Parts: sequence; C-alpha cells; structure tokens
Amino acid sequence: MAKNGELCTVSDRATRIILEHGGVIRTGVAVQAGIHPRTIYQLRDSGKLEQLARGVYRLTESGASSNPDLVAVAVKIPKAVVCLVSALAFHEITTQIPHRIFISLPAGSKAPVLDFPPIQVHKFSSASYSAGVEEHQLDGVSVKIYSPEKTIADCFKFRNKIGMDIVLEALKLYRNRLKTDYKKLLEYGEICRVKKVMLPYLEAGL
Repeated sequence: MAKNGELCTVSDRATRIILEHGGVIRTGVAVQAGIHPRTIYQLRDSGKLEQLARGVYRLTESGASSNPDLVAVAVKIPKAVVCLVSALAFHEITTQIPHRIFISLPAGSKAPVLDFPPIQVHKFSSASYSAGVEEHQLDGVSVKIYSPEKTIADCFKFRNKIGMDIVLEALKLYRNRLKTDYKKLLEYGEICRVKKVMLPYLEAGL
C-alpha cells in the first residue's frame, strides 16, 4: 500500500510539473525538472500522457489536441515558424490538406531531424524569416506562424514549388474570409522580393 501511495505521489508530482509547463513537455525538460523517465512511461502507458512525437508528451486531461503536429514541431524545433501551405491551412485560406508541416528556419541553420510529424524545411533570409511572425497559444504551447499576409507573399515567392493554383486560391479565400490589408501584402511582397509579381493579382481584386 505504501508503495502504491508513493507511486501515486510521484505521478501527481509529475503531472503538476507538466501542467506548469503548459501541459506539454519534452523528456529532457521533464528529467531536468525531477521527473524520472520511468514515471513518464508509466503515465504514457496508463493513458495520462499522449506522445505527440519522440520525446514530446502532452497531458490527456487537457482534452483533445486541436493541432498536435504543430505543437510537436514547436516544442522540438523552437526556431521553426509554420509557413506556406501549413500556415494557409491554419488561417483557413486553403482547401489543401498538407501531409507535412512546412516550416521556415533562418538561412544557414542546421537542418533539424524529426521522426514525426514529417516536415518540409525552407531556409529564409534574415529579413524574410523574422517578418510577419505571429505567436499562437495551442494547447499551452507558443507556436510561431506567419500572418496571412506574410504567408501569401511567401506563397508567391515559392509559387513554382507549391503551384500557382494554390497561391491564387489562397488570395481569393483571404479576400473572402479575412479583412484585406493591401498595405501589409505589399510590404511583405517587398521583403520577399515578389512585389512586382503580386501587384497585377492584387490590382485585379480592387
């Protein structure tokens, strides 16, 4: 009985620590906080922890995760900014369902290794990487995602890779669903060096 009581105390303490980290924690952080790896596996096997990716766990008592893949990437790759089709999907300005998470990293960054979820990395210049970044709280984790306007400019820049049909659909849905900000679109178009490419399509919608 005493042993079971001790385990319960250890489990409760681990749960409290994970909650203090927003309900999502990496194994390394958990160990540094005093949680034994064995306790993590016990919580996982009992269904109290959900494994989002290798070494990333989330308390199931927090309810169903709305964006587990984005959360896992944000925890594993702190510098990553969700971009292109994944950002379009987050902002609900595409009908595409991305089968990998598109992320940007600063040029010169070491390519990250992530078993799951699958990712597609794009290296952005310093100015482009830091422009238009929004931080969204998802399941207690701060996830960096480009704004709709910056995302559209990025899509124009990578139009040959993602397809012009996806770019134009995103622009149409952006106009229909969100408040159109032409000033920001042009500002990010300038940063991404696609302002001249974007102008005819923006003017056509005026």
